[in-house]
Amino acid sequence: MEKFLKRYPISDLIFAFISFSASFIVFSLIIATAYVLYDESSLAMHRFGLLNFIFSAEWDPVKEVFGAAASLYGTLVTTILSLLFAIPVSIGIAIFLTEISPHILKTPIGIAVEMLAAIPSIIYGMWGLFTLAPIMANYIEPFLQKTLGKIPLIGLLFQGTPQGIDLFTASVVLSIMITPFITSVARDALNLTPDIMKESAYALGATKWEVVKDIMIPYAKLGIYGGIVLALGRALGETMAVAFVLGNNHQITLSLFEAAATITVTLANEFTEADTDIYLSSLFYLALILFTLSFIILAIAKFFLLKAERGYTR
Repeated sequence: MEKFLKRYPISDLIFAFISFSASFIVFSLIIATAYVLYDESSLAMHRFGLLNFIFSAEWDPVKEVFGAAASLYGTLVTTILSLLFAIPVSIGIAIFLTEISPHILKTPIGIAVEMLAAIPSIIYGMWGLFTLAPIMANYIEPFLQKTLGKIPLIGLLFQGTPQGIDLFTASVVLSIMITPFITSVARDALNLTPDIMKESAYALGATKWEVVKDIMIPYAKLGIYGGIVLALGRALGETMAVAFVLGNNHQITLSLFEAAATITVTLANEFTEADTDIYLSSLFYLALILFTLSFIILAIAKFFLLKAERGYTR
């Protein structure tokens, strides 16, 4: 025992116990959450099954027929679109702050971007409903219909009557919300690029764009990936901001100018209205699907991140 204590002091053992306990608590919370969702959704599982529930777009509380396809579709579309909007803008802001911006502007712009992450989501929702939605309905969406809407196939995405309460507006609001997460992480990663590497490139005659493209971005790519994964998790689970501008219409449509629904919006809007056991169980079933979907998507993103890290270290 004395030899053991000499090799492992009491302070180290206490520290190891506390660290293990904290890790175990997190793991236990995940397992407990999954169990509660599974238990509460068991009634809907037995009635609808898995594949029938996932691929059915019908959501009718009166007939007690429920399907997750429309909510899943809205969740995936808004998440993918918001990332497509936010990633280039965020990386552009990060590059500007690290390599192009005058020193006097770096701090104010950086603080302004980070403050976007501190704004409550309900504020984004109210702003989207009362300010952005009318602008979308009166100016931006009609313009897109007159231009991109005339292109074969692509024009299918811009059909319908522009109302501002639709998938497109919800994706724009969501992209604004996740931009500070990608920007902050990408900026910190770009700032870690050694000055000697940039100075060597400039000495060899490289332009500023070539230094950013060939030196800084490859060096900081893992940090940029990490910021995108963080934003992906935020986009999948966002509720209030999307609820204001999405319309909560359970339908699958190609047009981005149509109202739709996401899993989180459905849960927020209808949980208090669930007056039957099967209705409530179906909502828990939706929550379980979102829980599993988030876990799978983030696990895949983490896998590619680790794969890129191993290739980078080699």
